[in-house]
Amino acid sequence: MTLTETALEPGTYVLGIRHHGPGSARAVLAELDRIRPQAVLIEGPADATPLIAAVIDPGMAPPVAVLGYAADNPAKAAFWPFAEFSPEWQAMRWAVKAAVPVEFCDLPTSQVLAHRDEAPVDEPRAPSRADPIGTLAAAAGYDDPERWWDDVIETRGEGTGFAAITEAMAALRTAAEPFELGEPSAEEVYERRREAHMRQVLRKTLKRPGVERVALVCGAWHAPALSGRLPAATVDSKLLRGMPKVRSKLAWVPWTHSRLAAAGGYGAGVISPGWYHHLFTTADDVTVRWLIHQATLLRDKDIDISSAHIIETARLADTLAVLRRRPLAGLTEINEATLAVMCQGDSGLADLMYREAVIGERLGSVPDDAPVVPLQADLTASARSARLKVEPGAKELVVDLRRPADKAKSLLLHRLSVLDIEWGTPLEVSGTGTFKEGWTVRWRPEFVIDVVMASVWGTTVHAAATAKVIDRARSGGSLDQVTGALEAALLAELADALPPVLDALHARVAVDHDVLHLISALPALGRARRYGDVRGTDTAALGSVASSLLLRVCIGVPAAISNLNDDAATEFKRGLDAVHATVSLLDDEDRERWAAAVRVIADRSDVNGLLVGRATRLLLDGGQIDAADAARRLGLALSTGATPVAKAQWIEGFLGDGGLLLVHDRHLLAVIDRWLLGLGDDDFTDVLPLLRRTFGEFDAGVRRNIGNRVASLGEAPVPTTPATTFDTELAAPAVAVVAEILGLP
Repeated sequence: MTLTETALEPGTYVLGIRHHGPGSARAVLAELDRIRPQAVLIEGPADATPLIAAVIDPGMAPPVAVLGYAADNPAKAAFWPFAEFSPEWQAMRWAVKAAVPVEFCDLPTSQVLAHRDEAPVDEPRAPSRADPIGTLAAAAGYDDPERWWDDVIETRGEGTGFAAITEAMAALRTAAEPFELGEPSAEEVYERRREAHMRQVLRKTLKRPGVERVALVCGAWHAPALSGRLPAATVDSKLLRGMPKVRSKLAWVPWTHSRLAAAGGYGAGVISPGWYHHLFTTADDVTVRWLIHQATLLRDKDIDISSAHIIETARLADTLAVLRRRPLAGLTEINEATLAVMCQGDSGLADLMYREAVIGERLGSVPDDAPVVPLQADLTASARSARLKVEPGAKELVVDLRRPADKAKSLLLHRLSVLDIEWGTPLEVSGTGTFKEGWTVRWRPEFVIDVVMASVWGTTVHAAATAKVIDRARSGGSLDQVTGALEAALLAELADALPPVLDALHARVAVDHDVLHLISALPALGRARRYGDVRGTDTAALGSVASSLLLRVCIGVPAAISNLNDDAATEFKRGLDAVHATVSLLDDEDRERWAAAVRVIADRSDVNGLLVGRATRLLLDGGQIDAADAARRLGLALSTGATPVAKAQWIEGFLGDGGLLLVHDRHLLAVIDRWLLGLGDDDFTDVLPLLRRTFGEFDAGVRRNIGNRVASLGEAPVPTTPATTFDTELAAPAVAVVAEILGLP
């Protein structure tokens, strides 16, 4: 025992911390080294204590979480996440390495889960109250609680200060107590029970032989309730008596920084886990090393960032800190400097840096011999219920959605696909019905890892797929990604996901003005309505969304088709075809609106001929124009002053892959034949590649029939437009004037 240790008084050292605070983590380690306790208690589920020994396992890498779930209902679960910079995580590792007894002291998961009515849930939160950190920050003259804590706690050195934190929290708790008497709320009772349980564990620990100094690591708010003179044990026993319980199980599961972030929905999370990880793992030159990390991310995206950018960003961040009288540049100053220098004022690029650096996407890992997570257990049970065997060999499977057993197979495979567990790969099946699905199913051993990784989204396949598809819709970078998420939700029958996914779709549609993006989103909506019909899902809301989207497309088409080069026109043509196929699934009013927009394209002569020709063909196939009108438009397109290449593009758009049209319509074939015969050698050479590409798409039999029709064009009169009869006497004065102008006799 060292001199420092002998000078310490026996008793309880309460270390009030901020969950997931790197400054708190450093201070906890320093204090543990100073007091050298004979026992360590940590806020966390008491029945998870046997899991603590695994924190030093080589296969354990944070962020990870303790998962507690009801044995008879895995959907009812609670998570206690830990990052490398979490004070609790560092306290656990310190104790295990030092061979000091360590245990969790909060309510066990069996009681936590019994208290929860909704599932899945995150770490239990304190009852609704004024933000204690915000109150202290306001008292110190800060308008941002995060910045105050960063200055006072997170960027401090290896000092202590836990007594001062406890004293400040005691004052806040006193101020927060209600003046009027009355029955406490259920959440207030629950919080009192949590603190009562921690005190009971503390009492038992202090009674153990040889235990004189106990370190108790807990949230700062609870520190006053665990310090000083404790209430009688009988008071706490009475408070804990009769608490409901459920049978529960526990396991370590991987976690991610994005799930740890408050933006990801975790109540006790932090808004900048990537930054906090950097703060904890970087000993010196924190700002410069952080900027180097950001510069590397930007360079990986082919964005030029030099050393000068890093130097100037660091200077600006330090200058902002001086102007604001801060001891060091914090994340706010660094972000503002990054926006101004590295991102050159581009807020979109700055947002990218926030997501990839400040939040980050670090994925933790757990040892291979860790207990099976509930998602794997639910997957096994669901596969057994659906009679879907886990087999290593590939097997083709055709399911009929009208059969309950087959539908269960389809839903499980679709939900696993949402979770990126590709047990089944879609397979095309013959037939015209929509009630059949084809799959190639093959289970691979590495899917076990995918299941563990997907467990961050939920404890059952249904819940995890719901959370994942909602996240995909909300974070979708493009409109078609959001509609893809909607389509996936319908295929997997994730009813709870539909409202938030539709909200994300409405929000995305409202800000996306690119007509091509809107066009790319429509096919998925059309298919989604069809899936709803097949699966019996209520998709009435999709109709209004599709109609609204189609209206914006029709309004934007005239401007969008102007000044398109050949590549852009080709892409737009594919969009026209996709929308045209989708509109057939919509209402009559939508079909009429689309037909009017297509006619606008067909009547234009100042846009790429590929689009005009394609629009004309769509009108012909839809019955909006007849064959005679189509032939007239084709004749006009081939007789105008456009270049031969432009005319060939018109033909390519008009014919597409539909060569049978020329087999059955001799008039159209004759118009094209006469145009080709009239081309000069150079013009014919120019248009030949385009024509070869167009006719090369036709089947061999279609090309042979077209050749036969061309050979027989001279054997029978080809219908032409009716001849016009002229009155020569009536036209004579006009002819004489024209002849005089031209100098003709």
